[in-house]
Amino acid sequence: MKIFEQLARQRNWAEDEGIILDQVRRVADQVIAPNAARFDKAGEFPWENLRALNRLGLNAIFVPEAYGGVPSSYALYLECVKIISEACASTGIIYATTFHGMNPLITFGGEAQKARLLPRIAQGGLGSLAITETSAGSDATGMKLRFTPDNDDIIVDGAKLFITNGDVADLILLFGKWSEIDDAKGAISVLIFEKDTPGFEVTRIEDKMGHRASSTAALAFDGARVARANLIGEPGDGLKILLASLNKSRPSVAAHAFGIAQAAFKEMIAYTNQRVQSRRRIIDFQGNQFLIADLASELALVENWIDYVGGLVDGGATDFGLEASIAKLRASDLAMRMTTEAVQMHGGYGYCSDYRVERLMRDAKITQIWEGTNQVHRQLIGRSFRAK
Repeated sequence: MKIFEQLARQRNWAEDEGIILDQVRRVADQVIAPNAARFDKAGEFPWENLRALNRLGLNAIFVPEAYGGVPSSYALYLECVKIISEACASTGIIYATTFHGMNPLITFGGEAQKARLLPRIAQGGLGSLAITETSAGSDATGMKLRFTPDNDDIIVDGAKLFITNGDVADLILLFGKWSEIDDAKGAISVLIFEKDTPGFEVTRIEDKMGHRASSTAALAFDGARVARANLIGEPGDGLKILLASLNKSRPSVAAHAFGIAQAAFKEMIAYTNQRVQSRRRIIDFQGNQFLIADLASELALVENWIDYVGGLVDGGATDFGLEASIAKLRASDLAMRMTTEAVQMHGGYGYCSDYRVERLMRDAKITQIWEGTNQVHRQLIGRSFRAK
């Protein structure tokens, strides 16, 4: 693992950042990883893991100090996502989704909104991001959920599906269309929806292939009344906010996928060094060494690119959408390839749930689908080279 040790050393974390990472690794090793298989098998939300992270105050690293946070770098946040996701993909995406949902509030929200809503996130509250509908996946303009103004309130009507944390979130970043704007793009608006609001219902919890400990919910809004003070920006600002938020959530999803890939690689290396066939360890066969070399090289390159994107954000870059797409695309493709090869290398054992690689392979698949399918990201990257 010398290559990865060298990559880790070059990050040169500040002393306080190193302390945070040591604490996260300890919780990942002692609490999160030992619980992962049990929560996956039961399809049970991992509250125990979340409580352990909250004892570290880990939400506070992305919340401004004025609202109860202890803000750190985006690169540090990405590293935390990698560590948690390597231990348990479900816990990793639950934590990351709180960031995905609340970062637009931090970036675009008004001072009064942030002062009222963000302290509960800094204290360990869960966040969610609600975009997808039956008619709106990669094309957000197809959404039908409506925001109807009513004096100082907004009436919410419609439905969302495939919403990570949707049933457990304290605050949901909810996208819909402003009823008084007759334009598919221009009508998209966004508000913070608070749990326990009358007219809100969780209609379904999905039974999924992977990430079984992370809840994915279908939500219904029937005349739910939200204070207009919860609207972020102005009516019609939603698409701009959505695109900006995706640029930061996609590297986060890349870090999550990388954690899965890294876990599978470590499992594969341990197994191939231990398993003997024809009086030789599996790792001693040249064909297997070639495969491991390819996978290790890709792992190192993807990690370096995620670090690069994190540096862009921390350096104040405002235009990094393509870089974010590359990170998400390559990390998620690697997670799927790495876990598939890890199962193959384990032979028949890899297909059995007694071995971790079986769960990792199930967890990897969705990373190629959510936060923009990889087909969409290839299109975004490819068309950027068209002559004007």
